[in-house]
Amino acid sequence: MAISEQQVQSALKELIDPNTKKDFISTKSAKNIKVDGDKVSLDIVLSYPAKSQIAGIKSMVEEKLKSAGAAEATANVSFKIVSHGVQKGVKLVPGIKNIIAVASGKGGVGKSTTAVNLALALAAEGASVAMLDADIYGPSQPMMLGINGRPESQDGKTLEPMMGHGLQAMSIGFMIDPDTPMVWRGPMVTQALEQLLNDTNWKDVDYLVVDMPPGTGDVQLTLAQRVPVTGAVIVTTPQDIALIDARKGLKMFEKVGIPIMGVVENMSLHICSNCGHEERIFGQGGGERMCSDYNVEFLGALPLDIQIREETDSGKPTVVAAPESRIAGIYRQIARRVAVKIGESAVDHTSKFPNIVIQNT
Repeated sequence: MAISEQQVQSALKELIDPNTKKDFISTKSAKNIKVDGDKVSLDIVLSYPAKSQIAGIKSMVEEKLKSAGAAEATANVSFKIVSHGVQKGVKLVPGIKNIIAVASGKGGVGKSTTAVNLALALAAEGASVAMLDADIYGPSQPMMLGINGRPESQDGKTLEPMMGHGLQAMSIGFMIDPDTPMVWRGPMVTQALEQLLNDTNWKDVDYLVVDMPPGTGDVQLTLAQRVPVTGAVIVTTPQDIALIDARKGLKMFEKVGIPIMGVVENMSLHICSNCGHEERIFGQGGGERMCSDYNVEFLGALPLDIQIREETDSGKPTVVAAPESRIAGIYRQIARRVAVKIGESAVDHTSKFPNIVIQNT
């Protein structure tokens, strides 16, 4: 019995993508629908990296079409990451499609650990990912990514990014001795940040994750005014004292027109490595309350776990050290949600427009 394209469209409207929580028609993911009698083929093109999701989505779509009346159904599932809109008047950085700022109002809440695991989780899902360590005074990404040595320059002007666990990376920590303090005033710090971003030879990056310094000072302002940021992720702990500063960080991004992708609550509960007892030593529900107050998404909560600290300190963060662990699963889920939110934001078309040059002829 033949199946109509209308029936195919209706079936796809009833199917909800578990990652976007929307159907494949409204997200314009279903393309090239071909109906030949009782045979159906189509492409599902996702806007977020989804290596671990492709097989599940493929069988879900094919089964749905068969239950709608198709004798044969073939769904080719893939993903395509494009550049999305940034602050008005800020140009995109060559070689980078999207920039995600990972920020916190306060130091010591696990922002750098969250940033590196978020970057590694996006890479694990099949994206091309880079890490920019914008914490000039306290660069920690070289250690976290287990990278030694100094970046090379092939042309004497730009630096080649360092590589760690498949990520392109750049940090002031690669240029200085680990024991040397950066005794710099604000203008030098912001200049260093701009050079690290603009003078690195980034290669076809889908997502550049920026590990921000804590606070709302010079570096954050430079990032807001001169760096094309697609969205920001705020990291906090449930503790009231951390939430006060996290709220300031969130409001700063809102003021400068950078969308908040969501909030990650770190050190949400402590799991005793001896007996497995769970205790919420920093309080409970703070991140979720903050999200409901500001109408932003709660991306996920991570435990205060010795495994996270040990693996990150050893230069092999949890997502690569224990990819099947529950904690790595939480990081991957957070990364997918961030990528989905970016995928749903406005697409940047500036790169598609030609430059119009008026010459006297």
